[in-house]
Amino acid sequence: MKHLIDPMDLTVEEIDQLIELGSKILENKEKYQEVCRHKSLATLFFEPSTRTRLSFEAAMLELGGNVLGFSSANSSSAQKGESVSDTVRTVSNYCDIIAMRHPKEGAPLVASRKIDVPLINAGDGGHYHPTQTLTDLMTIYQEKGHFDNLTVGMCGDLKFGRTVHSLIKAMSRYENVRFVMISPEELKLPEYIVKDVFEKKNIQFTEVGTMEEVMPELDILYMTRVQKERFFNEQDYIRLKDSFILDPEKLVNAKKDLCIMHPLPRVNEISTRVDDDPRACYFKQVRYGKFIRMALIMTMLGVKLNED
Repeated sequence: MKHLIDPMDLTVEEIDQLIELGSKILENKEKYQEVCRHKSLATLFFEPSTRTRLSFEAAMLELGGNVLGFSSANSSSAQKGESVSDTVRTVSNYCDIIAMRHPKEGAPLVASRKIDVPLINAGDGGHYHPTQTLTDLMTIYQEKGHFDNLTVGMCGDLKFGRTVHSLIKAMSRYENVRFVMISPEELKLPEYIVKDVFEKKNIQFTEVGTMEEVMPELDILYMTRVQKERFFNEQDYIRLKDSFILDPEKLVNAKKDLCIMHPLPRVNEISTRVDDDPRACYFKQVRYGKFIRMALIMTMLGVKLNED
């Protein structure tokens, strides 16, 4: 695995191996605290990020490595007009691995073709965000112990949500996974996902307009934000927005072991009254993201724990 651009670059076996390693690190992170000593990660973030950038940096530092980089294009030579390829080729001489975020779709793929060190796509516009998908899978595994035989509800903006599309593709490779899509008509899942994933693989799915009607069925509830700017008029947004806010009242008939997830940042789509519910996993999800990134960095660098 030279570079990671698209979550589907990974086979099911590779994902399982990464989750297994991430779980081992989670159980005993002290054993891994020197494994990347003298290795350096460059975080090249051409657009601002909080969770993803800090998660990568925390992952490398906890493996005993070093971190360098920048947090926005304004603090790099891109402001002077330098191309992305030139920036990445230059920085690749200072590090062993790169995590790159860019607002333009395809920029990490182009950059990866110019360098000899591994590159991880940390998000390219509305295109791919493979480590978020790995984070989501790690969360499901930690909370459920398996991927097969689950009913997964996706709620909110299913039309534009890249995290939703990526997770659907990843979970569709496991056995007997059923999907329930919960959204307003304006933000339904794109037809190409329905055809290329659900219909092509003969996967069972349902489309509904409210959470309450399907809540008792769900093993996973993946929340996303319904954004005002996605609607043609404000009246439609006002009419629909409260239907897609998760609160304790909507969880009355949910399973006791429901796993509530969210890629964050949250605005108001999950009430803060849900935060203390043991089924709320979105902050645990952030923590799991660090450990799966630790596993990914180790794997891409070919670094292994010395058991001697």
